Amino acid sequence: MPAARQKPTAPADPAPADPMPADPAVAALSFEDALAELEKIVRGLEGGQQKLEDAIGAYERGARLRAHCEAKLAEAEARVQAIVAAADGSVALRPAD
Repeated sequence: MPAARQKPTAPADPAPADPMPADPAVAALSFEDALAELEKIVRGLEGGQQKLEDAIGAYERGARLRAHCEAKLAEAEARVQAIVAAADGSVALRPAD
């Protein structure tokens, strides 16, 4: 009996390019400055008065700012978790994992 023919499989799609490349101007912002700008962008988008292209640009910048804020928060959390209180009340840093 002849063997059943299998359909050839399509090659896997390559990984998509990073849709939101890093922005050095955003990377230079402090957490507080990035958060303040993000809040301003959100208020502007919620107002619904921007032209479509302006709103898309603001949304993209907001996405970069959000990612930057999340990274800053994760960094701060790791630093706080590295603080260890000893039984005698002294505080020390433990090495990061």
